[in-house]
Amino acid sequence: MRIQGISGSRGVAVGNVYRYIQEEIVIPDYNVTEDKVEEEIGKFATAMASTLKQLDTIRKKALDEMGPEEAAIFEAHMQIAQDPSLSDGIKSLVESSHMNVVAATAQTIETFANIFLGMEDAYMRERGADIKDIGDRLMRNMLGMNPRGLSHISGEVILVAHDLAPSDTASLDKAVVKGIVTAAGGPTSHAAIMARTLEIPAVMGVGDIESFADGDKAVVLGTDGIVEINPSDADWTEYTNQALAFQEELKRLRESANLEATTIDGHHVELFGNIGKAKDAKHALTMGAQGIGLYRTEFLYMENDELPAEEIQFEEYKKVAQDMKGQPVIIRTMDIGGDKELKCLDLPSEMNPFLGYRAIRISLNRPDIFKVQLRALLRASAFGDIHIMYPMIASVEEVKQANAMLDECKEELAAEGKDFNKDIKVGIMIEVPAAAVISPILAKYVDFFSIGTNDLCQYTLAVDRMNEAIGSLYQPLHPGVLRLIKHVIDASHEQGKFTGMCGELASDPVATMILLGLGLDEFSMTASSIPLIKNILRSVSKTECEEVANKALTMDTAEEITEYAKSVLAEKGLL
Repeated sequence: MRIQGISGSRGVAVGNVYRYIQEEIVIPDYNVTEDKVEEEIGKFATAMASTLKQLDTIRKKALDEMGPEEAAIFEAHMQIAQDPSLSDGIKSLVESSHMNVVAATAQTIETFANIFLGMEDAYMRERGADIKDIGDRLMRNMLGMNPRGLSHISGEVILVAHDLAPSDTASLDKAVVKGIVTAAGGPTSHAAIMARTLEIPAVMGVGDIESFADGDKAVVLGTDGIVEINPSDADWTEYTNQALAFQEELKRLRESANLEATTIDGHHVELFGNIGKAKDAKHALTMGAQGIGLYRTEFLYMENDELPAEEIQFEEYKKVAQDMKGQPVIIRTMDIGGDKELKCLDLPSEMNPFLGYRAIRISLNRPDIFKVQLRALLRASAFGDIHIMYPMIASVEEVKQANAMLDECKEELAAEGKDFNKDIKVGIMIEVPAAAVISPILAKYVDFFSIGTNDLCQYTLAVDRMNEAIGSLYQPLHPGVLRLIKHVIDASHEQGKFTGMCGELASDPVATMILLGLGLDEFSMTASSIPLIKNILRSVSKTECEEVANKALTMDTAEEITEYAKSVLAEKGLL
């Protein structure tokens, strides 16, 4: 039987099905009397101590087996768990409503998680699952249940679950778990991100797992998003050989990660990493990144009760610049909005926050916040090759206003005798269709473009990426999207500027030849994706990529373009 899902992590894996079904948490149905309130709150303190101890154990395991980028997830979990607003919210419900502590925890965690789940950015939205994982662990500890985890599995299995929490994936052994299948989620889910990091083939979003039985033979075709259950003996043998070949390919890719991203006809491509925190930069370097193409600074704002001061921001940006040792570091200014409820910034609730008061619109309206960040960025530019990038630009006026504030900051710092790069490069995210259309005009005012395909696709196709009912309509290789990308690249090149891409499409191997053929100068992605994309770039010529791109532009549908691109890669043995 063949089941179609969504590609979460490429490759082929074979094994026997292991269904991972957790014991359900049952919320107790009782209230506490006034004289028992302190005792009830004491249960929370005990559970919190156990939770922090467990998270620290997981963090250490992740650091040893997966690296600093993954360990940072659990450092963040520990910080969230100790956030006073979380504990105060739980205690308040117990004290004011006499709610039992498990029910109070469930309600508070739901409120926190929904803040993230309602966000526009797919990466940030998936962090709602992280918060739910923390709440799950807290409640299990309160109720004396076994914590989640996969360390008990043995053999060589295909792990099948409704979904996987961060602590689930951190405890799995990749020598045991050969493939992953989940009923929920997509390519930006935590399970998919960790599967790619661990290089485990994965298929997400299969709908349900009722078709799977423990012990079934299963094949995960991660690249195509397909799962085969109980194939014929002949097919099983063939898939087993493909799985072995995939493991050999991974070994070869890891060995060549630090080679130059140069095509066989000598065309050099900039291959950068996307990061969320300064400490992620070193890991990107070890995976072969030649720079940072997107540093998301919003974590600095989301993790603090107060707006981050200039000195705090300066130290963070300086660290990235120094760690990258002269390599380019593109830092995006604050990209937050009404979908992100911040303790440090009171933003209004909006009917449609994704089209509302957000990103550069907030920055231009709040120079007291924006100039603090610009000053910190300028000061850090004295320690490395920092570039500044404005998000969600839709007009020339916005660029002019932002640059005017940047000039004010330069004048202030010069008057204070503080060092900075007077010729710092300034660019914009191309994620609003209007910006793509007027890119020939915008190119006169900036040094570079970076295409954010996640939002450019969403806005161009009028498809809400969070709506699973229309998920199939979200097509990054849609002819309309490709034409906009080409228009943007051509506009920058005509004025001697460069265009990069930091959206998910940059890490999609199916799109690599097309994007290079369209003239993309820089690809930026999650560090774990770099070796694969670098291998493709080193295995093709710029000339043939241009031919592939030109042919793709003549096609009528995203499906035609995708199948054509896959066939070209398959012929070359790259897919």
